[in-house]
Amino acid sequence: MAPSLLLQPEGPQSFVQPTVKQPPMPNNVEGGVSLEAHAPGGGSFSMHSSSSHSANGHGQSGAVNQGSDRNGTSGSSRQNGSHFITSQTLLEQSMKFASGGSGSGGSSEKPNILYIMADQMAAPLLKMNDPNSVIKTPNLDDLAKTGVVFSSAYCNSPLCAPSRFTMCTGQLPSKIGGYDNASVLGPDVPTYAHYLRREGYETALAGKMHFIGPDQLHGFEHRLTSDIYPGDLGWTVNWDKPEERQEWYHNMSSVMQAGPCVRSNQLDYDEDTMHKVSIPPIRVNIDVATPLGDFRLLASQYLYDYVRSEPTTRRPFALTVSLTHPHDPYTMTQEYWDKYEGVDIPLPNVHIAQEDQDSHSQRLMKTIDLWNNPIPDEAAIRARRAYFGACTFVDDQVGKLLRLLKNCHLDKNTIIVFSGDHGDMLGERDLWYKMSWFENSARVPMIIHYPAKFTPKRVTESVSTMDLLPTFVDLAGGDASAILPIDGVSLYDYLVSDKPGKDEVFGEYMGEGTVTPVMMIRRYQWKYTCSLVDPPQLFDLSNDPQELVNLATSPEHAKIFNAFQAEARAKWDLQQIHQDCLMSQRKRQLCWSALQIGRFESWDYQPPYNDKDRFIRSQIPLDELERRARYPVVDHLGREHTAQATHHGAAGAVGE
Repeated sequence: MAPSLLLQPEGPQSFVQPTVKQPPMPNNVEGGVSLEAHAPGGGSFSMHSSSSHSANGHGQSGAVNQGSDRNGTSGSSRQNGSHFITSQTLLEQSMKFASGGSGSGGSSEKPNILYIMADQMAAPLLKMNDPNSVIKTPNLDDLAKTGVVFSSAYCNSPLCAPSRFTMCTGQLPSKIGGYDNASVLGPDVPTYAHYLRREGYETALAGKMHFIGPDQLHGFEHRLTSDIYPGDLGWTVNWDKPEERQEWYHNMSSVMQAGPCVRSNQLDYDEDTMHKVSIPPIRVNIDVATPLGDFRLLASQYLYDYVRSEPTTRRPFALTVSLTHPHDPYTMTQEYWDKYEGVDIPLPNVHIAQEDQDSHSQRLMKTIDLWNNPIPDEAAIRARRAYFGACTFVDDQVGKLLRLLKNCHLDKNTIIVFSGDHGDMLGERDLWYKMSWFENSARVPMIIHYPAKFTPKRVTESVSTMDLLPTFVDLAGGDASAILPIDGVSLYDYLVSDKPGKDEVFGEYMGEGTVTPVMMIRRYQWKYTCSLVDPPQLFDLSNDPQELVNLATSPEHAKIFNAFQAEARAKWDLQQIHQDCLMSQRKRQLCWSALQIGRFESWDYQPPYNDKDRFIRSQIPLDELERRARYPVVDHLGREHTAQATHHGAAGAVGE
């Protein structure tokens, strides 16, 4: 078993194990116990890890209860790969989120969940994390003011598919084979959609998730759009040919051609995700076990359709809306380009000559065709201006969803989560796109918003998107760790307690620009990276936020560095993970080369769609159609009904 290692920040601070609580109740009753962490053998700093792992990187995760389970009674959990015991949780017994009411838009006890994802949105650049930012995001700013902001949130792999697989499953990439943008996510790997369905939720996905393989649903009942990227094996990394640049991957044309546009591929996709209307009539009297068949419901229309369905039989929804902006190409409509007219677009702060870059960064420069190809300042400014406009575009979509929730009386009983899959260097350190563990690439925005229950605040401890799965399950009234071992740790305690949490993130990157796995540990002020071929790095982000001074060889920091190095060696068998990843690459490359011969059938997902029953084209009685389609419900004189009114039974009009 790995040694227990948690490097504390400088100063006389103590680490407290997160308190496990029941969900927030109207009377604000809290329960649970706190566990003190103990150093394993003295020293000037204490060490603890919230996860223990076997040497091959496939060990168990999650803290083991040491004195009390979620019921407040004595109990234990044991995870050794073959035995897993836990008590029934208080969450499963007493989740009562409905206090305060949800208006006519929701009658279930459990809250709805709206999870909004942005793609490649760099958290350090946003106003929620930098008050001096020039990026205009008023809706996200308002959401942050009334929500719980995680200002040190990270992805667990800085590339689209591996990051999303980890977020969806709560497991690190090496555990699930999520190595790169052509890795197949197995249908037997549970996602948060599976867990939430078990908790009684209707799960829907609108937008990008970059699933690879024949399973393109992964627990979602409804996938409302196709994906923007291929779901096949074509984007497999090739460590056997490390000097061969992947022609299908990023190059610098996105930067050099940056500027305004009338239309783009990205705009087509996000507007489909948000607003495209192509659905059959309103769902009425549909049993929860009845498949929806031809229903194609886009994000906004899905919510309109949901609120007009039968309140007494519908389940709470868990809707994921995943936008592809502000991902490159760096282009945006004139409307959003003009929002930054006259704005002083800042150039990158840090410049590092290519010969002075660390070895991984040098490979990245060659991967994206940046080596010996410097970017002029005017091109960098155009690219950053378009990116800022794309962030504002995303913010506007968030605003539309928030207004829709309010107009449909769903806002009081809907938890809103906003996050992303990774960031974008945007020229910092003379790097672009993602693929590194530097802050602009690895940090993501994260807000959990439910002001009726969770006091707005800022959490500065480091967390990750891998923690969202157990958090979602906790919010839904379950306990993911009681079912299967996972690597993610619920953020629930941060929502209901001010006690310090785990302050810990593990990361694994095996995608473009690598020749072997590159691992990362983020804890307190420290960030440590290691691989089989690159020199290790240790940064003190409290004193060196731009990550300019590598302390790995500093005698003054030898004890800290040695502790991280020992932890990494105990946690990851890098040789074995390298071989597993390399074998996966070779298998996928063989299959892909064969599939290019003769007939090819893609794993692309096309939502089923039948337009025959839309509007009144199938002789649906007009009065019946209008009664079902109108929201809010009105009586025969046009007076709005009370919250108890449905499309199937009259209640009193307002004021009666």
